[in-house]
Amino acid sequence: MQGNINGFSKLSKLEKINWIAKTYFQDSSEVQQVIQKYWNQDAELQKLHDEFIENTITNFYLPFGVAPNFLINGKQYTIPMVIEESSVVAAAAKSAKYWSKRGGFKAEVLGTQKIGQVHFMFEGDKSKLEKFIAGIQGDFLTDTQSITQNMQKRGGGISSIELIDKTQDLANYYQLHVSFETKDSMGANFINSCLEQIAATLKYKAENYQEFLVAQQSIDVIMSILSNYVPNCVVRASVSCPVEDLKSADIEDPVLFGQKFVQAVDIASVEPYRAVTHNKGVMNGVDAVVLATGNDFRAIEAGVHAYACKTGLYKSLSYAKVEDGIFSFWIDLPLAVGTVGGLTSLHPMVKVALQILENPDAKELMQIIAVAGLAQNFAAVKSLTTTGIQKGHMKMHLNNILNQFGADKYEKQSVLEHFQNKVVTHSAVVDYLEILRS
Repeated sequence: MQGNINGFSKLSKLEKINWIAKTYFQDSSEVQQVIQKYWNQDAELQKLHDEFIENTITNFYLPFGVAPNFLINGKQYTIPMVIEESSVVAAAAKSAKYWSKRGGFKAEVLGTQKIGQVHFMFEGDKSKLEKFIAGIQGDFLTDTQSITQNMQKRGGGISSIELIDKTQDLANYYQLHVSFETKDSMGANFINSCLEQIAATLKYKAENYQEFLVAQQSIDVIMSILSNYVPNCVVRASVSCPVEDLKSADIEDPVLFGQKFVQAVDIASVEPYRAVTHNKGVMNGVDAVVLATGNDFRAIEAGVHAYACKTGLYKSLSYAKVEDGIFSFWIDLPLAVGTVGGLTSLHPMVKVALQILENPDAKELMQIIAVAGLAQNFAAVKSLTTTGIQKGHMKMHLNNILNQFGADKYEKQSVLEHFQNKVVTHSAVVDYLEILRS
């Protein structure tokens, strides 16, 4: 069967590439050249990248850009962003410059609690289970001491262990809901190690608990794992100014702009179809900084979108209002990020990104990421309620279209001049290129 192979992981990198090329490509030499072109010429650096994941055959590059002029809590930042979508970095930088003249961004961490759970089944008297769990709380902490001692020195560790009854949702289902403080690390490995030890303690103690033995009852541990939903690890970012100060080159009537802006955000609070795209714009900024700083954007995405529907309806992550002549725009985001451990100490460009941010701790990084999301959201809603989203986006996308059709230097210059004051569309660019080439 084509594409089926045994022992693939045991092949050398060149053998893996050879198999891929011969199995899936007619011209195997061409694809081999493309794959090898993306190898790093520094052998040690390439080896480092090869060991990040399994079955590595090459690298996949994304652009690393920066958005300067962010004023956050009175401090200037240049924010690194890793993303492939045109106009995102430009929009963030434009928002940063706009708000730097209006007091800048404010940000505060509202909480840093992270969650893990031990999921188990118990068929028996709930009151006996509650008594049992209360009696072994100290054992949970004692048995995890070897794991938590270093974290405790930094002010972190296990905050609480709570028994949760979920039997109304699923027969016999209970959980130990464990809260953690992980300081400057994201803490996934730390949390999971603690949970597995707690699960082992739970199982061992239950097997030797006299009341369970007499009643012939037992605890069946299903799994223990951290949660990427962190509704108590939240950061708020905001901007505000007198409505009149919203006036700019593309905002002639600041009162009308403020009204339309608030209405646009309100629409995203009641209409899920709009809310998803609205929040995608937020995540353009968030994910770009999360990637640049070596954090897990997939965990962030999952947690943020769960947070967006915490009321039962998927809603806007951001809020806006005009009250007593003051325009306010803010966002609350659940962000579990770290500045130590994981890729932060391995990936050379992550080290560069953190140095550009002047080596923030986890709380400061939470604030920076939230501000990037708010800035991106402001830029998008501002465009939507004034000139429309496509005008700016398509002009930034123009280079991608030209590169797609192999435009030379002369053609690029001619196209840029032609569309300077015209609406850019894919078909219009292609048509004009054909005219030039004819």
